Amino acid sequence: MSLSVKDIVEIAIIIAAIVFTYRKIHGTQAEQLLKGVLMLLIALFLSKLYDSRFLGPFLESIVNIIVLSLVVIFQPELRRLLGYLGQPGIISKNIFSYETEAEVKNMIVEVSEAVKHLSKSHIGALIVIQNNTNIESYIEVGTKLDAEVSTELLLTIFHPNTPLHDGAVVISGDRIVAAGVLLPLTEDPKLSWQYGTRHRAAIGMSEATDAACIVVSEETGGISMAQGGVLNKFVCSDELKIELDFLYGCKDLNDNKSSGALCKINRIFSNKISKFPNILQKNEDKL
Repeated sequence: MSLSVKDIVEIAIIIAAIVFTYRKIHGTQAEQLLKGVLMLLIALFLSKLYDSRFLGPFLESIVNIIVLSLVVIFQPELRRLLGYLGQPGIISKNIFSYETEAEVKNMIVEVSEAVKHLSKSHIGALIVIQNNTNIESYIEVGTKLDAEVSTELLLTIFHPNTPLHDGAVVISGDRIVAAGVLLPLTEDPKLSWQYGTRHRAAIGMSEATDAACIVVSEETGGISMAQGGVLNKFVCSDELKIELDFLYGCKDLNDNKSSGALCKINRIFSNKISKFPNILQKNEDKL
């Protein structure tokens, strides 16, 4: 069977649509669900191939029910997809625009520096760095911004006396696109009660998308980052920067060696302090 130019173009469009859809759902719960549906389709194909009398009709009925259910299950995702396709500049955003390595490095430096100051001052913060998954629907309730990422701006937003400090800041590329954003909370029943709303929101957002969600605890000044529903803690902002450099391919061995040594010193110092809580408490009482 020979393929015409028209057939090749149609196949290319279908492949591009599949790749585009997969990129948008990669790392989300929808990806796992679609994998399950794909397994059922493969099983149905095999049953048809071997002309199964009982298993084939059974799997066919199951697949028909699931296909009809997908419209209901993916109603929020379908609404977001249609809204995403209808936004202006969709082609230029996905084909012609990209972030340079210098812009990504600058974003990491500015965010790490802001986290450093927020941690020292015990100012709570929640920063979401968008990756492949579209999160336009989550920032609809926030305050839209279009500003270059800077330490000063992040510190201003999260200052306790500002109206946007309670929500999350969303970063796309090297731009702050929104602030005061409300994120979905995780529904994991095994999560410790010690985690507050910011940590639960960071984990919930990382479960629904592939975004990197950075949290600064208001009570302890601790630094954490959630990805894929997993929350990782860092001793200092330099350790966070090493992780971000690794995630976004901006790893500098010299900087990471010096930063890693500094983090080890901070870890040892923090462990020493934790052994003497009574002494610290007495000193605070005297002050």
